[in-house]
Amino acid sequence: MSEYVIKGAQTIVTMNPSRDELIAHDIRIKDGVIAEIGPDLTGGETVHAANGVITPGLVNTHHHLFQSMTRAVPGGQDALLFGWLQSLYPIWSKMGPEHMFAAAQVGLAELALSGCTMSSDHMYLFPNGSTLDDSIEAARSVGLRFHATRGAMSIGESDGGLPPDMLVEVESYILKDSIRVVDRFHDPKDGAMVRVGLAPCSPFSVSRELMRDSADLARDKGVYLHTHLAENDEDIKYSLENFGCLPGQYAEDLGWTGDDVWHAHCVKLEKSEIDLFARTGTGVAHCPCSNCRLGSGIAPVREMCDAGVNVGLGVDGSASNDAAHLLSEARQALLLQRVKNGADAMSARETLEIATLGGAKVLGREDCGSIEVGKRADMAIWDLGNVSASGNWDPVAALVLTGPHSVRDLFVEGRQIVRDGQLTTIDLGRAVERHNDLAKTLMD
Repeated sequence: MSEYVIKGAQTIVTMNPSRDELIAHDIRIKDGVIAEIGPDLTGGETVHAANGVITPGLVNTHHHLFQSMTRAVPGGQDALLFGWLQSLYPIWSKMGPEHMFAAAQVGLAELALSGCTMSSDHMYLFPNGSTLDDSIEAARSVGLRFHATRGAMSIGESDGGLPPDMLVEVESYILKDSIRVVDRFHDPKDGAMVRVGLAPCSPFSVSRELMRDSADLARDKGVYLHTHLAENDEDIKYSLENFGCLPGQYAEDLGWTGDDVWHAHCVKLEKSEIDLFARTGTGVAHCPCSNCRLGSGIAPVREMCDAGVNVGLGVDGSASNDAAHLLSEARQALLLQRVKNGADAMSARETLEIATLGGAKVLGREDCGSIEVGKRADMAIWDLGNVSASGNWDPVAALVLTGPHSVRDLFVEGRQIVRDGQLTTIDLGRAVERHNDLAKTLMD
């Protein structure tokens, strides 16, 4: 494997236990890990980071990559969550394996160019022969570290659920395929490029039995659990009417709390639920842009962080965001907490920590999330010599407050995935062309 020495950065934002920000230091990458940090390092291939700030790679804790093929769909542009879903389900039902691969490949490329080195994905529908294998293969082609989750929907409209019957699966098959993908793809070792979790879509699209059975299976296999929870007022109303309790209590009753669980959104968590998550180590994927786009509300992130809940950022699906840019997500997270709680509610550095180390903690990756000797070599180099950052006095805060809007260089497991702002792993132009062609077939 290649050896690199990264030299000349203005600042290295380590996210180590002391939260050191290093000046006049270099980084040696060797065999996929950070081998040395110090001044005046030599050897290996030199990567010059002049005018640059180096951070740990950004971590995306919630996405629906297949949705990158249905951005700005007219029927769902101005709807709340349930209406938005109902407008898109019929379109998604026309997708197949080729759509899923192309959508994931372009979605992950967009993430990489925004400085993301590790992404989860919540794939919960499998029309026309699609499988989780399609998105995993796309992740391998792009080169990002990937946490694929085998989602599912099993309660269709005819049984009182939200999704159309054509998109739900039989629960015995869901569990059987969950075992297949975990056994085939999940890698529990440090440095793993692919891990698999189990992720029934939401309390309004699967049964109580599937939630409990998935939790039992995940613990038997040693994998993580993920779902949507407490996303908006409709979600809370559904939980109260159908389960007689708040979503957090429903999760706890079915074994869906613990340090091997993370929930997406959690916009409407009550204090008792926040305390529950803090006490049990349950993580949260905060998706501020999607929450704004769908009018869901402002998640109580300040309260979560103060209580000790592990919080990471998620871009959510590209049909509800409609972008997949993690620095923009970080800026939106900061702004929303200030709108809700005041101008001193959240700093740029705390937000950057949530976007990096926080996400790694949510996904259970102690080997990632910070720039320390022995950690995996996942890092982003940001060029602050462009117009968006011109005149800044604080290069670390500038990453969140001003930009840049794309990464200059990106390393994942010691491989240079982005060089001088260009992907090195795939022909992005051809991928986008194919992606657009397939999207047009869905429009037609």
